[in-house]
Amino acid sequence: MLAVYLRGMLISIALVSSIGMQNLFVFNSAMSNRLRRALLIAAFVWVADTTLTVVAFLGVGTIITHYQWLKLVILLVGGVVVIWMGWGILRSANATTLGGGDTAMPLKEAFTGAWVVAFANPQAIIDTSVSFGAMRSTLSNSQVLPFLLGILSSTALWFFGVTLIIGILKNRLPRRFLLWINIISGAIVMVYGVTLVGHAVLMVV
Repeated sequence: MLAVYLRGMLISIALVSSIGMQNLFVFNSAMSNRLRRALLIAAFVWVADTTLTVVAFLGVGTIITHYQWLKLVILLVGGVVVIWMGWGILRSANATTLGGGDTAMPLKEAFTGAWVVAFANPQAIIDTSVSFGAMRSTLSNSQVLPFLLGILSSTALWFFGVTLIIGILKNRLPRRFLLWINIISGAIVMVYGVTLVGHAVLMVV
């Protein structure tokens, strides 16, 4: 069972380490908040990602594929929320300081944001469902739990590890570095949100 657990970890780290909405969110949080607060936000992201993983592992993403109206709603709502998040990052970029302060993201907003970056992209849910569904078919019933635990422990190590490393090193970085990180992150998030809305519009026309 250890081999199955390690296989789950290796597959998961390959998937989660690619640059995406969640990693940008965790990176920006670690740069902009005190370490304890950043770790709490990382926990929010991990819980949301864990939920997405379990949903994908069960193949629930096929529901979105079957009901086009549901995909349309998720694209529109998710796209608008993502654009709003990106604009918020850009708007506060110049005021944000290393380590956080009065400009740090409120925890309620951070909690909501963690779920948005996990579930705002229906295509990611579908793709993840297909890949995890294929992996699930290769496992026996006794192998499912250790494989899933390997996936979840890997994402926990990644999100908390990234937060810890950035939290330790960020005070050695110039403030301008954080400014540009926020500007680039905000721009990427906004473009991603516009892309989601664009996909929704194309579904209608």
